[in-house]
Parts: sequence; C-alpha cells; structure tokens
Amino acid sequence: MENSATTGQRNRWRLILGSYARNRLPFGPGAALGEGISCMDLEEVLDFLYSREQGEDVRRQGGTEESHLTAATWITRIRKLFPKETVEILEKQALDTYGMTELLTDKEVLEKLEPNQALLKTILQLKHLMKGEVLDAARRIVKKVAEEIAEKLMCDIRRSLLGRIDRNTKSSVPSMRNLDIQKTIRKNLRHYDTENQRLMLEQVYFNSRTRIFNKWKVIIAVDESGSMLDSVIHSAVMAGIFARLPMLDTRLVIFDTQVVDLSAYLEDAVATLMSIQLGGGTFIAGALQYCESLIENPHRTMVVLVSDLCEGGSVQGLLNVSRGIIESGAKLICLTALDLEANPVYDRHTAQRLADLGAHVGAMTPQALGDFMGKIMNG
Repeated sequence: MENSATTGQRNRWRLILGSYARNRLPFGPGAALGEGISCMDLEEVLDFLYSREQGEDVRRQGGTEESHLTAATWITRIRKLFPKETVEILEKQALDTYGMTELLTDKEVLEKLEPNQALLKTILQLKHLMKGEVLDAARRIVKKVAEEIAEKLMCDIRRSLLGRIDRNTKSSVPSMRNLDIQKTIRKNLRHYDTENQRLMLEQVYFNSRTRIFNKWKVIIAVDESGSMLDSVIHSAVMAGIFARLPMLDTRLVIFDTQVVDLSAYLEDAVATLMSIQLGGGTFIAGALQYCESLIENPHRTMVVLVSDLCEGGSVQGLLNVSRGIIESGAKLICLTALDLEANPVYDRHTAQRLADLGAHVGAMTPQALGDFMGKIMNG
C-alpha cells in the first residue's frame, strides 16, 4: 500500500505524462486536493494546452471523462486552479508556443488575460487579427500596460533630465545653495518676534536642485523589426515621457524599409504602439537621412537610433549618413537594446565602425539612457 509521499509523486508523474497515461498510470489515492479541486481538474486544463504537442485539436476529443473546454472556460479554470505566476506562464505558452490566437480574437477571453508586457507584445504582433470590440479591448490593455511602464520609468527619467529647480520637491540635503528663502520666510512668519523684530525659524526649507539646460531636440529612430519589440515598446513609452519635459523637443520615428513619423502621437501611447508594423526589411540609412532632415541646431540635437544594426541596405551608406550627423555637431547615440534587461543582440562589426566614427554605441536600460542624456546636456 502506497504512503502519502509515494502517492503524491505518482500523481505528479501522471500530471506530467498527461491523460495518455491514464490506462497505465491511474491517479492514486489523494487525487482530491481540497476546495472542490482534484488532480483530474488539473489534468483537464493542462491537456487542453499540452495535447497540442501531438498536433491534435483537443476540442474534438470525446470520452466520458472529459468536458469540452473552450478558450474562455480554460482561462477561467486556470485562474481558479493555479497561482498568478503559473497562470501567466500558461497564457504565454498558449500564445507563443501553441498559437492559440483565439485568446486574442475573443473579447471575453482577451479581457480575462493578465495585462502585462508579454501580453502587450503579443497584441502588437497579432493586432491585425482584431476587429471591433476585440480591438477596443486590446487598446485598453495596451493603455494600461503602457501606463504601468511609464509610471516605473517616470521618476528616474525626470530626475535625470529635468533641468530646473524643482520647487515642489523638498530636498533631503540641507545646503545653502538649495535654501528656499521665500518659502522659509513665508512658513515661519507666525513665529515673528515683534518685540525684538526678529524672525524665529522653526523649520528651514530647501529645494531639490538640478542644473538648468537650454532646450534640446531629441530624435528617436526605432527599428521595428520583430527582434526589437521590447525596445520598440520602451522607446515609445520613453518618447512619451520626453515629450512632457519642458527642456526637450522630442520626435519619434519608426522604420523598416519605410519611415513613419509618429511625433504627432507622442502623448498617446496607444496610438503610437498600435501604429507599429513589425517585420519587413531594415533600411537604417534611410531612417537616419530622415532624422538628419529634422536637425535645425546640431549642437543642441541628439539622434537616438534604437536598432540591432543589421542593415538591409548598404552599410557604407549607413556610415556615410552617420558621419554627416556627427560632423554637423549633433550627438548620435546608437542603442542596441532599450528595455529593462538591456540584453543586446546586434551586428557587432557595424557597431564598432559606428563607434569609430564617434557615435555613442551600447546597450542601455531606459534609466541608463536618461542618465547618459543628462550628462550630454550637462557637458
């Protein structure tokens, strides 16, 4: 007779092997897990996904032991049966590994999916399949996730780039150069000693100070090839943050073999992200030529190229236009990755040749880009 530990191992193996092992390895005692949940419930939802490894449409399977799950009921069931982290893994595998596009073409199902960056990426890849209410639901998810990303980045970016005294922020570093004299007097007037004609200071106030900069133009050119999707998302969100900062005139262009200027939509992250058309060729030189045409004051301009540098056109043409931008006095920053992990995959030979011309080349997180830009503006 099996003990509880052995039975637990047996049931786990059965869940790994799936319903195909039911005749040779039935669930042992203790298959009921409590709260109305059993190992059979787990097996049913796991089979709905992983039976696709056999190339079968599990919705057509019969049998007295199985109910007919749909994508909508499957989402509901896995949320009941598994913790959030497991649900996100199952949803990601359903979309990325098994191509369950019905998850994104059914409004009811789409609204049940966990809004996160993985889902945002999938929506951008499959938005051409969406229509009507489904597309509206997708836009709401895009908006929610983009706002969450922006919220995480906003404070660090503003701290790096905001070029003025922030009189709304109290400094934790008391310093005479940060002394807010007007506020200190105003807040302490009630303590004025009329007899001795002396202002008694109960509290002294300081400002959070940053350097004052003249306005800079920042032109962000983003390669929208499929491998750059994380960078495209963060670039679009970053550009939206930049557009709200008073010391920056921000432009955003995306490109493959064509160039699309999205500068008019910078404050609408949904419109920006839903305009992305992933895939196609890559003509970096053409994109940089367009960016060059936007330069008015080179010594106050940064061109930020976000690309894997796999040029589909002439590499020499790319180098020529890059040289022209650099020699004009503008700063050319070539980012091989721009997301929270900054894991670069890029053409190292082209990157080295651009660096030799004087371009700033590297993989950066959004926060690192903000710090780097702040140093350039401060230089």
